[in-house]
Amino acid sequence: MSVPRWYAAAGPAYLCALLAVDTQVSWHGQLVLGGLTWVVLLAALRPLPALARAQAIGVVVFATVGEVTGSLIWGVYHYRLHNLPLFIPPAHGLVYLSGLALASLVQPRRLVVAAAVGAIGWGLAGLTVLPRLDVAGAIGVPLLCLFLWRSRSRAIYAGVFLVVGALELYGTSIGTWRWAAHLPGLGIPDGNPPSGVASGYVWFDVMALLLAPRLVALAQGVRPSAAAEPAS
Repeated sequence: MSVPRWYAAAGPAYLCALLAVDTQVSWHGQLVLGGLTWVVLLAALRPLPALARAQAIGVVVFATVGEVTGSLIWGVYHYRLHNLPLFIPPAHGLVYLSGLALASLVQPRRLVVAAAVGAIGWGLAGLTVLPRLDVAGAIGVPLLCLFLWRSRSRAIYAGVFLVVGALELYGTSIGTWRWAAHLPGLGIPDGNPPSGVASGYVWFDVMALLLAPRLVALAQGVRPSAAAEPAS
C-alpha cells in the first residue's frame, strides 16, 4: 500500500508536540488543538489510496468507541481535564498511518521481532521490576503476540505497537493522561502505562482492516474482493 515513508517520523513528531502543548492549555485550547489535528489528519489522508483512507477512518471510529468506553465510562484511565479531548480521535488515525508507514520502511521480520521482544520484555518488567505492578498489561501481551505471529498484517500491527508504546510512555510521563492503579470493578493491578495497552490498538486495527475493503467496495459499487482482500 502506497503510504509516504516520512509519515513514520512526521506523525509521531506532530503527536509529541501536540501532547506537550496540551499540558499548557485549558479546555478551549484543546478545542483549537482538536480542530488542528483533524485538519492534519485530513491532509495526511488526501494523497493516499482509498483503501488506506478507509482503514484510517475505521481506526478513528473504533478507537473513539474504545476511548469513550475505557476512559469516560469504565475509568481505566483519564485525561488531564477528565474529558475526551477533541484531538484524540484524529490522533488515532495519525498513529495508524505512522505505524503503516513504519511497516513499509523497516524489513517486516525485523519489525515484528522488535515488537514481540519489546512487548514481552515490557510485560515481564511490569510483573517484576517496574515501580507499579502491571498484571492487567501482562494479560494483554499474549494477545498482541498472537497477532504478531499469525496475522498477515503482522508488520502493520508491529509498527503500530512501536508507535503506541513510545507515545504511551511519553504521554503518561508528561501528565497528558494517567492509568488507574487497578482496573475499576476488577481490582487487577495496572501499569501506567500498561504493557499490553497496544493489544487494544490491535483490535481497532483488526476491525478497520477487515471492514475497510467492504466500505471501499460499497462506495465504488463493486464486490469487496475486487477492492482488496481483507486482512486477518
